[in-house]
Amino acid sequence: MEKIVIKKMESEAEINGKGYVHYKSWHETYTGLIDADYLERQTLEKCIATAHKWPDNILVAKDGEKVVGFVGCGAYRDDTLPACGEVFAIYVLAEYHGQRVGYELMKAAVEKLSAYKKIAVWVLKGNERAIRFYERFGFRFDGTEAQIMLGTPNTELRMIFERDSL
Repeated sequence: MEKIVIKKMESEAEINGKGYVHYKSWHETYTGLIDADYLERQTLEKCIATAHKWPDNILVAKDGEKVVGFVGCGAYRDDTLPACGEVFAIYVLAEYHGQRVGYELMKAAVEKLSAYKKIAVWVLKGNERAIRFYERFGFRFDGTEAQIMLGTPNTELRMIFERDSL
């Protein structure tokens, strides 16, 4: 493993790499947590197409030329949390778990969202690895839940990171 570099997603190869990480990470993370038929329909082609549709606000983690993780962040997506940032997605290939790639991506996202005192992230109920990761970083549950359809109903839980001061 080379030194992991966190950078803005820019090239065609990086966009395709982000699509691959999204695809592979969903299958590594959500097998057994969400509807198997729904997960099976999340193909590599769909994930690459999605990466091309929304290339903004994405940082990638690269090991040499290989994209091994990504984070997407920006302003919170609705008006229920005014003046709040949001981490929309953060995924790291399983083979890179435990190597601080996720931590470096989250650190870069928090830095990119430096104008916000609070940052939210939604996590799938039952995704204990992600919950522990967010808690170690300083995120705490705020009691907000949302129902989402991933083939079948699933529950997402909102967690908030608060800066000590701006």
